[in-house]
Amino acid sequence: MKEKIIHGTMQRIRVYAWEFPVRLTHWCNALSILALSITGYYIGYPFIHAYSSKQYVMGWMRFLHFVVAYIFLMGVIIRIYWAFMGNKFASWRECFPTSPEKKKEFMDALKFYIFLRKEPPYTIGHTALASFTYFLLFLTFLFEIISGFALYSVNHSGLIWTLLGGWLRGIMELPTIRLYHHLIMYLILSFVPLHLYTTWYMDPHEKNGLASSVFSGYKFVPERDLER
Repeated sequence: MKEKIIHGTMQRIRVYAWEFPVRLTHWCNALSILALSITGYYIGYPFIHAYSSKQYVMGWMRFLHFVVAYIFLMGVIIRIYWAFMGNKFASWRECFPTSPEKKKEFMDALKFYIFLRKEPPYTIGHTALASFTYFLLFLTFLFEIISGFALYSVNHSGLIWTLLGGWLRGIMELPTIRLYHHLIMYLILSFVPLHLYTTWYMDPHEKNGLASSVFSGYKFVPERDLER
C-alpha cells in the first residue's frame, strides 16, 4: 500500500511495511519475554518468601510462567507462519544476505553501526544485518521454547509433550537443559538495550518513521529513495 504525502518541500511515499501480524507478534513476544524473565528468574532464585501456608507465591509464579510460555509459543508460531505468508518485508528470504546486494547492505549497515559510515544503507524494511540478527534471535526463542517444554515434560507424559521438547531430554541431562534455559534468558535480555539503542540511533538518520512504524505499520519514504 503506497500513498503520496507532502512533507515540507519533500514528497514522501507512505508505505505499509509492517503488517498487523508482524506488529502483533513483536509486542506479544516483547511482553512475553519480560514476564517470562521475571517469573523464570524467581523460579530459579526465589526473592519473595511465603510466611504463611495461605501464600502461594511460587505456585502463582510457575502458573504465570506456564501461561505466558504458551502465549510466547503462539507468537513465535504466528511470526514463522507470516514469514511465508506475509509481504516481502516480513519474508524469511530477508534473513539471509546471500545476494551481492544483500552482502553489500550487510557490510554497509555494520560499518554504520561501528561509525565507519555516516549514512545507513537505504532500505524500507530491515537492513540485511538487522534481518540476520533477528533470525539468530528467533533461534534463541526456539531453544527457550524447546528447553522449557523439556523441563515441563518431566511431570507430563504424552506425544505432544515429547514433540514440544521432551525429546531434548534424550540428548541433554536435566541440569544442563535448565542451565542453558537460564543462561539464554540473559542472552535475550542483553539484546533488548541493543535493540532499543539501534532503533533510537537509526530513527533520526533514516527519517522515515522507524520508531512509529512498529505501532502504525507505515513508513514514510522519500520518493527519490523509493525509485532507487
